[in-house]
Amino acid sequence: MADEPGVGSASVDSRAGAALAGTLEATPPSGLPVGPALPTISGSGAPTLEDVARVAGVSRATVSRVVNGQRRVAADIQAVVREAIATTGYVPNLAARSLVTRRTGAVIVVVSGAEEQGSPSTIDFADPFFGRVVGGMLRALRPRDVDPVLMLAETDSDRARVISSLRNGNADGALVVSTRGDDPMPGLLVEAGLPAVVFARPGRPIPLSFVDVANRDGARLAAEHLVARGCRHVAAISGPLDVPSAQDRLSGFQDAMARHGQAFVPTVGGNFTYESGVAAMTSLLAEYGDLDGVFASNDLMALGAIEALQASGRRVPDDVRVIGFDDSSVGAVSRPALTSVRQPIEEMAAEMARILLDTIADPGRRVTSTIFEPTLRIRDSA
Repeated sequence: MADEPGVGSASVDSRAGAALAGTLEATPPSGLPVGPALPTISGSGAPTLEDVARVAGVSRATVSRVVNGQRRVAADIQAVVREAIATTGYVPNLAARSLVTRRTGAVIVVVSGAEEQGSPSTIDFADPFFGRVVGGMLRALRPRDVDPVLMLAETDSDRARVISSLRNGNADGALVVSTRGDDPMPGLLVEAGLPAVVFARPGRPIPLSFVDVANRDGARLAAEHLVARGCRHVAAISGPLDVPSAQDRLSGFQDAMARHGQAFVPTVGGNFTYESGVAAMTSLLAEYGDLDGVFASNDLMALGAIEALQASGRRVPDDVRVIGFDDSSVGAVSRPALTSVRQPIEEMAAEMARILLDTIADPGRRVTSTIFEPTLRIRDSA
C-alpha cells in the first residue's frame, strides 16, 4: 500500500508536505532541485510515488497532491511532476486514489432536452455548437485528470439514470447543456443536491451555477452593424422563445432597432436548425418582400436564410444583408462567409468545467455565474 497515493507509512518528505497542506507549494523542499533527475527506479517492481518524487526533485507529498488533483501546487511544479510521472512510467492506483479523495475522476456531460412522448429528438449533433462545447470542456478537464462521460437526457427515464449515476458515485458532478427552456434536468439536479453547472442561464431561476454570453449585447452589435450598412427594413429569425438566450437575442435586437427608428421588426421563430432558417426566411419573404437586412439567432438558421434568399433570386449581401449568432466554423467557410456575433463557446465550456471541479473540491462553494462578452465577426454576408 506504500505505493498508493495518500496511503502507507509517513516519510520525512510526507510529514513535511502535510505541514504545508494549507498553503500553495511554490517551491520544493530545501536542498531538492526542481527538474528531472536520473530516472532511478527503486527495486524491480512498478514505479512508486517515491520514484516520481526522486526524479522530479520534490517531496512525496507534492507528488501525491498532483496525482490526486489537488490545487495547492504551483503550475510549474505540477509540470515537473507530470514530466517525472511520464519518465518513470508511474501509474496511479485509481482505487486507492478514490478512497483517499472520495472522487471518481469522472464527470457526466449531460446533453439534455425535453422530448415529448413519441416526438423526435431535440438534440442535433450535426450542429457544430456541441463539438465546440465538448472541446472546451476537455481543455479544462484534462489537466486535472478528469474524464467526461456523455449521457443524453431527453426522457424521464434518461434523467433518472443521470441522477442515479451521480448518487451511486459513478461520477462526481454534471456539466449540463440544455436544448429546451422547459428542460427539467437542471431542477432535478438542484433538488437532489448534486454538483452541476449549466451552459446558459436556466429557463427558470434556480440555485445552480451557469455560464452564458451577454446575448442582448450581442444582438445589439448585429442591429447596429445592419444600420451602419444602410439597412432600413430589417427582420429577425428567433430561436424558441422558451429558451432564455433566444428571448434575450430577440429583445436585444428589437430594442436596438427601435433606438434607430425601426419600431416594428418582423419576426418568425425557428428552432436553431438550418431547415427552420429556410422556412422562416421563406415566410418572411412572402409577407415582407422589401427586406434589406436579417438577423438570425444562430448561424445554422442564418445559413438557412441565405439559402432561401438565394433561391428567391435575392443576392447576399447586395440585396439583403444577413447576420448570425455563434461564429461557427461552418459559417466562416460558407459562401458568402457569414457575418456573426461571436460567443466564445470553448472558453465558456472550459469555465463551466473549472466551476464544477471547484465545487466538487469545495461543496460549500456558493453558486455563481460567469457572463462572457460577445464580439462581431464581420465577413461577406453583411
